[in-house]
Amino acid sequence: MLAWEDAEVILSKLPELPAVSYVMPVLNEEGFLEAAVRTILAQDYEGEKEIVLALGPSRDRSNDIAADLAEQDARVRLVENPARDIPAGLNAAIAASKYPVVVRVDAHSELTPDYTRLGVAALQREEATNVGGIMRAAGRSPVQRAIARGYNSPYGLGGGAYHGDGTPGIAESAYLGIFRREAIEAVGGYDPSILRGEDWELNLRIRRASGIIWFEPALKVTYWPRASFRDLAKQFFATGTWRAVLVRRYGRANPWRFFAPGALVISLTVSVVSLVLFLFGALSWASWWLLLLPLAGYVAGVLFATLRIPEQQGVQDRLLTAATLVTMHLSWGTGFLRGILLGGGRVVDRSRA
Repeated sequence: MLAWEDAEVILSKLPELPAVSYVMPVLNEEGFLEAAVRTILAQDYEGEKEIVLALGPSRDRSNDIAADLAEQDARVRLVENPARDIPAGLNAAIAASKYPVVVRVDAHSELTPDYTRLGVAALQREEATNVGGIMRAAGRSPVQRAIARGYNSPYGLGGGAYHGDGTPGIAESAYLGIFRREAIEAVGGYDPSILRGEDWELNLRIRRASGIIWFEPALKVTYWPRASFRDLAKQFFATGTWRAVLVRRYGRANPWRFFAPGALVISLTVSVVSLVLFLFGALSWASWWLLLLPLAGYVAGVLFATLRIPEQQGVQDRLLTAATLVTMHLSWGTGFLRGILLGGGRVVDRSRA
């Protein structure tokens, strides 16, 4: 645990155009890194900017691409992240940066040109400590587009305002984030022991230190999700595992929706085991059909969601959407149960490795 319990966020007055530090952890992102950095350099914000890339031990050309970008533009600087994990990389990049506003950016995301300008304006207007906007997933292949539809739908990820449209207001957490440096420093930065869900955990500590997290839907970020169901399952298993770690650590501070996928996996397991027992004559029809209700209800729910989710064309899209939802739900739920029973251990998302 970080020593933050008695922390209090105290903000100084920002200048009209405060200088901005963009921080980005990088690991195996050769297909996305240059585009992500170019969208930062193309921001229509007139204040000073710097970009600090925290380079993990990538197995592809990511570090070479980063070196080329730094050579082309002095505003791009590089630091090492031998630990390779996202929180450690973010902390290293923040420590190497210098400006009063810190903007987290992922290497597989792209900012709209007005992102910084609108975000800094909201930060000042609302006297907020962190401002986030909407994550809009996109895809190139049929499978990646289906996964993007799952991200963009409440039937896929549910809950978080930043996965859909909404009204501006105080929020529980933020996607990426435009931070006041004073807030990050007051609570001790990202917790390097939390390998997934680090954004929610940091924002919880900021809120408990009297900081304001603000949702600003005018901010848009394009996110490129995993492009295969295998990688999606790895990612969501790790995410579910670490969400359970946060439940174990913070208890009631976690929204009820975090428990839903784990409960789903348990109820579906009961249904499947009941079906097997019935087929072998170990259960009577009178008890079996009641136990089958969770499975039947889930199948009906997936079918309903598949019909409701927009931007689908034809049977193939709908089948891929259904496969996406099932992969998200069951991988997340299985990981959650693992985390509740065993903790996080070294479970980490290696789907981009």
